[in-house]
Amino acid sequence: MRTAALGPDQRANALARMAETELDVLVVGGGIVGAGTALDAVTRGLSTGIVEARDWASGTSSRSSKLIHGGLRYLEMLDFALVREALKERGLLLERLAPHLVKPVPFLYPLQHRAWERLYAGTGVAMYDVMSVSSGHGRGLPRHRHLSRRHALQVAPALRKDALVGALQYYDAQVDDARFVATLVRTAAEYGALAANRARVVGFLREGERVVGARIEDLEQGGEFEVRARQVVNATGVWTDDTQGLIAERGQFHVRASKGIHLVVPKDRINSTTGLILRTEKSVLFVIPWGRHWIIGTTDTDWDLDKAHPAASSADIDYLLDHVNSVLAVPLTRDDVEGVYAGLRPLLAGESEATSKLSREHTVAHPVPGLVVIAGGKYTTYRVMAKDAVDEAVHALDHRVADCVTEEVRLAGAEGYHALWNGRARLAQRAGLHVARVEHLLGRYGSMTEEVLDLVEKDPKLGEPLPAADDYLKAEVVYACTHEGARHLDDVLTRRTRISIETFDRGVRSARECAELMAPVLGWDSDQMDREVEHYEKRVEAERESQLQPDDQTADAARLGAPDIVPV
Repeated sequence: MRTAALGPDQRANALARMAETELDVLVVGGGIVGAGTALDAVTRGLSTGIVEARDWASGTSSRSSKLIHGGLRYLEMLDFALVREALKERGLLLERLAPHLVKPVPFLYPLQHRAWERLYAGTGVAMYDVMSVSSGHGRGLPRHRHLSRRHALQVAPALRKDALVGALQYYDAQVDDARFVATLVRTAAEYGALAANRARVVGFLREGERVVGARIEDLEQGGEFEVRARQVVNATGVWTDDTQGLIAERGQFHVRASKGIHLVVPKDRINSTTGLILRTEKSVLFVIPWGRHWIIGTTDTDWDLDKAHPAASSADIDYLLDHVNSVLAVPLTRDDVEGVYAGLRPLLAGESEATSKLSREHTVAHPVPGLVVIAGGKYTTYRVMAKDAVDEAVHALDHRVADCVTEEVRLAGAEGYHALWNGRARLAQRAGLHVARVEHLLGRYGSMTEEVLDLVEKDPKLGEPLPAADDYLKAEVVYACTHEGARHLDDVLTRRTRISIETFDRGVRSARECAELMAPVLGWDSDQMDREVEHYEKRVEAERESQLQPDDQTADAARLGAPDIVPV
């Protein structure tokens, strides 16, 4: 299938078309749930639009633990339905929907007590595997295994010998969360959805009690316009209450933000061939393989400050270092930390008995005619959330609508991925690149890799790596703007690539060169390039300063020292 591009022209066209016609469904929010809802709606044959106030996945959906998992700890809470549902979705993503983006990852769980803990934890992991297979989509992952202490230390030499008496190893999956969301939006656009980022809803259109659309501000070109829709879906995550406030209606529940922070350290700082999962006094801690790096996380603390830029404090960083160092033979220090990022989980908090428990489950509501609200949930089950939101919306439409088909809809780049992977050596030879480069591209773009290589064929200089971030080719920066909706330097360094957390300089040394690559595509003059670079440098400076502060309040104040980028 021809892939849709999300370049500047396509964005302008999408906004113009949304203003000209009444849609069946308008989705507000460009995170994982909003993107999934847009794909679900458009593949049922509904005319669909999706708008996002900032960049695709710029909120929670680019700042997760980057895991696609059933949630092993939810078994301990006896939440079997949630685990079974998530394991089915994990299998679908691995096997059918997005094998180019979702990959298996092993985890080692160190045991600290003999006999009873192996029996207790082993029973849980065995149930996890059984539930995965029984879902019909779990046969692609290896089964768990029991390891002696000696064997566990061979698999993970970084562990202290006195930190375990044995171990369990099991498999889950991981994903580049921001890339996944951008790919979802592109897939929805392939089927006809109109998509525009940097388009903020500033009010809802009403006819009596009914919501009939939204008033939208174009944050790039300026101006406001109206989009009429038979149903509007509020999928704004931790901003749900703020969006609901635009209609001055009190909802049946509200969303509480819980902050989780993550550290990124180089691969050579932890000598292990497997990820780790460790118990903490509150939850669990993951050490996750991430290319040439490890991701360590996460925390779980209340957050009621700025939602757009949650800040990691010095106390947060110390918490993670202290816990991971409790099992490492060679402790990590602040100097080992390349990157830090903080995200907010949208947890449900209701006002009635039925919805009073904070939960990772999701809820759909129809607070007023014409407006559907979807909130809560977890990244892995986005497709189920999207289905439930569209099911609720179509009840109010005056014509029959097809059932959900997204179990069968492969994401852009999935079709033909396995064949290209098998032929990656020939592909590399034809492109004049090392096969490792092509493997990197296939893991990020799937069969759309050929579109990236087309750019290199037209301009061989784009086949060169970025000097200060050599995991990435220059072509990927250009492609982010021509095909993936990147509008600003921050979009590329933080979400289309992960340079902002994968380099010790946080992407500052790459900023100027990336801006120069983006400028011709986005029509920037030298003044705008300077503004983009200056803004990015200030953002990094503010983040570094916030990470030296002792608590949330001072960290938040420091992070807000760098304002968001404003176009010319």
